[in-house]
Amino acid sequence: MAEQINSQKLIELYELMVRIRFHEEAIKVLFTQGKIGGTTHLCIGQEAIPAGVIAQLRPDDFVSSTHRGHGHMLAKGGELKPMLAEILGRIDGYCKGKGGSMHIASITLGNLGANGIVSGGLPIAVGSGLSAKMRGTDQITVVSFGDGAANEGNTHESMNLASAWQLPVLFLFENNGYAVSTHTSISMGGSMEKRAAGYDLPYIKVDGMDLEAVHIAAKEAITHVRSGKGPYLMQCDTYRYEGHYYGDPMVYRTKEEIDSWREKDPIKHVESIMVERGILTKEKYQKIKEDIQTEVNEAVAFAEASPQPPIESMFEDVYTEWQP
Repeated sequence: MAEQINSQKLIELYELMVRIRFHEEAIKVLFTQGKIGGTTHLCIGQEAIPAGVIAQLRPDDFVSSTHRGHGHMLAKGGELKPMLAEILGRIDGYCKGKGGSMHIASITLGNLGANGIVSGGLPIAVGSGLSAKMRGTDQITVVSFGDGAANEGNTHESMNLASAWQLPVLFLFENNGYAVSTHTSISMGGSMEKRAAGYDLPYIKVDGMDLEAVHIAAKEAITHVRSGKGPYLMQCDTYRYEGHYYGDPMVYRTKEEIDSWREKDPIKHVESIMVERGILTKEKYQKIKEDIQTEVNEAVAFAEASPQPPIESMFEDVYTEWQP
């Protein structure tokens, strides 16, 4: 029989996936109400990846994320209230309202930051990996990147250096099929597997909609990296149900395509597994969802009640202070 996640762990990861999903759904409402400045990029549909990979990390490990990074932050130990406060630009947020949706970070949690620059997180991860190696720890860094970043120079330079210096970095390729509105079939030459071979990186590709497949593959990859054997490249094929940003008209893909991926919904897949294995009944997992929805509602209320940062705080927490 294929390896399975034990019952208690499966429930924990299911709860995390639901928390990520409901968090993102709450953001949709807040954005529609005009309460979020700028734009926001949702990871609805991709929840199995942060739950399957990031949730396995130790507290002292590091994550370098992307503009679609809310799930990574929650999986690394982020809490709903400061998450939503940050996304609303409020003072009780993780970055005191200065990071917003695309730049949430928490050094305490080991999250080196979401990143609004496509591929911008990869060089940061290489620096983090070099730091761990120089300090002689067994900490690892997981860096997420998408199919748009896959074709950026930063990505290739980072993989090359991590391989040459045998750094403890897990490159996590979240392939959701589209770089904004451009499908990988016309934007990506060759394959990630061939690129990995070019940099002597061990490589694995898994179904990113299948939590167990992601978790089991990540366990092997994390063990490899932590043992000092150098970097690893893991590809998770997945799909974002929303557009590149929330409000994207999505004219570049069909309803039939979206519906076909919705049939593979990672949360519904776990629900069917738990019922099939006698882990939870439908009534019990529905209760879990109701409780998490309550948590999210309370976090939204907390975030909306949090004050705006005072104008003078714009000169705090910066590298160089402006002098009039």
